[in-house]
Amino acid sequence: MSSRRLWRRITPLLAAGALALAAPACSSGGDGNTVSTGSSATGSAGSSAPGPTGTLRLGYFPNLTHAPAIYGLDQGIFAATLGPGVKIETTTFNSGTQEAEAILSGSLDAGYIGPNPAVNAFVKSKGAALRVISGATSGGAGLVVKSDITSVDQLRGKTIATPGLANTQDVALRYYLKQHGLATDKNGGGDVQVRPQDNAVTVDAFKSGAVDGAWVPEPTLSRMVADGGKLLVDEASQWPDGRFTTTVLVVRTDYATSNPEIVKRLVAANVASINALGADPAKAQQVTNQGLAKLTGKPLADAVIVPAWKRLTFTSDPIASSVVTSADHAQELGLITKASLDGIFDVATLNAVLTAQGKPAVAVK
Repeated sequence: MSSRRLWRRITPLLAAGALALAAPACSSGGDGNTVSTGSSATGSAGSSAPGPTGTLRLGYFPNLTHAPAIYGLDQGIFAATLGPGVKIETTTFNSGTQEAEAILSGSLDAGYIGPNPAVNAFVKSKGAALRVISGATSGGAGLVVKSDITSVDQLRGKTIATPGLANTQDVALRYYLKQHGLATDKNGGGDVQVRPQDNAVTVDAFKSGAVDGAWVPEPTLSRMVADGGKLLVDEASQWPDGRFTTTVLVVRTDYATSNPEIVKRLVAANVASINALGADPAKAQQVTNQGLAKLTGKPLADAVIVPAWKRLTFTSDPIASSVVTSADHAQELGLITKASLDGIFDVATLNAVLTAQGKPAVAVK
């Protein structure tokens, strides 16, 4: 499928009743500050009807690229927007492949995930498994190498890590190498040996010399730079205007069909968290780092989080063109089968929320 061919239709799973989010409401975050959510915590905006009931099993990563989830959960934005009748059960993942499998197996209802694992699950299920309902983060990924490597030509014969086979950064690395005449294969062979592994393992492997570099997201990128690495390729340099999707919010299709009101509120909570991240960046960075400490055992050092934060843009726009192009790259590399991606985006609810806040709607076609 050509990267110039974007989808002609949006699957209307969440469209019914989306404009119920039109009158923004305020909910209290965990610190007592009010946050505009775009929906009422007691029912559809403008209504006193009780809110939905049920359970939402939400997945995300302990990564800075998943800050909308980390911040929103920590500050109570998700709880307030979803309402007291919805129980939120969270699970953290270190691999998009693992999270995609959880969605495919039905053990996860929604999640923050890289675009390529989302596409992989969509293709694997013949378009049935999930829908992308919002963006979350742009930027914050790249290739870090040993300080003595100064050009892509010097990567020949080297071992470079990625977070997982066919994940977003894995595709970015392999396609970049291909553009420069360097071959790779799924088994770690070729001109450059690509080693998919957990990001936490990669940090230690880089320090020990077991790998010569890695194409990774934040904060792993900045951790490796702090350990003496050099940013050889900022992925933003590979995209028009530096805009590319790092994280999207997806929902399992059958869950959305059965729980449309919960999903509408989930979208509103995501937008509210992104708004809060942008409204007070200093607080956002601090709270997100505290959230990471709870998940991983310790906060990031200032030498890591400060430069990492500058590479990130939090946005509800899924930047569809970058998702399509990355999927094309994965197909060209033989990492996924060629298939239509028509219907992968369902942004009707997102656009209702954005319109209610006086913001432009996002386009996916």
